[in-house]
Amino acid sequence: MFDDSVRYDGLGLAELIAKKQVSPREVLEAAILRAEKLNPELNAIVAPLYDYAQQRARQALSGPFAGVPFLLKDAHHALKGTPMSNGSRLHQGEISTFDAEIVRRFLGVGVVPFGKTNTPEYKIGHHTICEAWGTTRNPWDVTRSTWGSSGGSAAAVAAAIVPMASATDEGGSIRLPASACGVFGLKPSRGRNPIGPDFGWEYGGQSTSHVISRTVRDSAAMLDATAGPEAGSPYVAPEGGGFLDALQGDTAQLRVGISTSQEAFGLPMDAACVEATREAGRLLQGLGHAVEEVPLPYDEWEVLRAWITLGAMDCAAVVGRLEARYGSAEVRRGLEELFLLLAAMGRAMPAELAGAARHTVLQTGAELGRFFETYDVLVIPASGRVPVRLEEAGPSPVDRRLLRFFGSRAGSRFLRSARVRDAIVDAQLDRLVKEAMLRTMIANLTGIPAMSVPLHRTENDLPIGVQFLARFGDEAKLLRLAAQLEQAKPWRVRR
Repeated sequence: MFDDSVRYDGLGLAELIAKKQVSPREVLEAAILRAEKLNPELNAIVAPLYDYAQQRARQALSGPFAGVPFLLKDAHHALKGTPMSNGSRLHQGEISTFDAEIVRRFLGVGVVPFGKTNTPEYKIGHHTICEAWGTTRNPWDVTRSTWGSSGGSAAAVAAAIVPMASATDEGGSIRLPASACGVFGLKPSRGRNPIGPDFGWEYGGQSTSHVISRTVRDSAAMLDATAGPEAGSPYVAPEGGGFLDALQGDTAQLRVGISTSQEAFGLPMDAACVEATREAGRLLQGLGHAVEEVPLPYDEWEVLRAWITLGAMDCAAVVGRLEARYGSAEVRRGLEELFLLLAAMGRAMPAELAGAARHTVLQTGAELGRFFETYDVLVIPASGRVPVRLEEAGPSPVDRRLLRFFGSRAGSRFLRSARVRDAIVDAQLDRLVKEAMLRTMIANLTGIPAMSVPLHRTENDLPIGVQFLARFGDEAKLLRLAAQLEQAKPWRVRR
């Protein structure tokens, strides 16, 4: 039995397999045994695909990750003939009838998917908690959240069940779980990776797909394999490639703008998150980069409000499609309170709110564009909060009743009042800020690439990632910097 897989990243395992030092079936069996041992406590994997994986491991696979065990997120990443629930009771037991384009490209590099990972319903939620599958727990402290929505993937990677797993990011869903679980997470530029064939689930260009990994080189190699335009895509990133090769080049001195403010959204951040950012600044200076303290080049309240406004309207569109397919009664029984509330808010919002939100997005993108004329990279926390304890995660019983009421047909009538609607939006924003203090949405709204790098640990050994952002289309610069940081302050040895 091959039981040494936790020492290797994906490319390392593929090299062992290519040299016939170990077989794909042996590597797969080791990953399954580790999953069976750890998953009952972590709840990272919600749908085992062992039969599918064992059959695939017997095939002649090719590609840079040929034979490497892999996990797919249980939302958007459809694999034909296997279950996908989107984290919802509404879809439990349903079988995908097609491969998502990103999954087709994952398969093209030779990976062996053997399970689907947990996600909140339709990826809406900053904790990986859903009524369909329960809560994913942080491998570093199982009493704490992994953040969301790719928390199942991040937990599985951090626990060394797999060297990497698929993930999506529509408001921080790659970077936040990567930060909480002490692994590497890159959100590519809008249009870099495919989002089809069902573009409607990707929230108006705010969401993209990639992987969460233990090493930078695995992320770069996978991006080389998956990047590129697809038929019908409404977004196309600037030409790029050679991401793995870019890691080998010398990192020129970068002009780094860093914000180490102790406050976000007018509230004090956790001291560990501030210290993580300051520590990153010192590390960058030690590596020869020019680091300068800067104010945020955008208004984070405007960004957050635009993000939730556009998100609510997209949720309304999703629920409308679901009602046409399943019927209103079935949808209301099957969906959770938060998703129903967001959809109800989206239906009640006037068109001018959507226009104003999109104007904010365009203005913010322009502000960032001007910022990146002066600086190569912006460094800020991914979150201003250390991952919370699970008993503090999610709405309280009273909040749940209010969510259910305003998401119902009777309650949704009250949302026609701008006064009531604004009060509910303010309450949701207040809860989001106090509980998570997310600082990731800016990259989703504007489409720029961003990454979380696991550079810091708290006094009780919880990981905290630091967020790096670059101009649109410049993933190569981020990955090259990440490789330099990985060499200067290795995190791979920790698990």
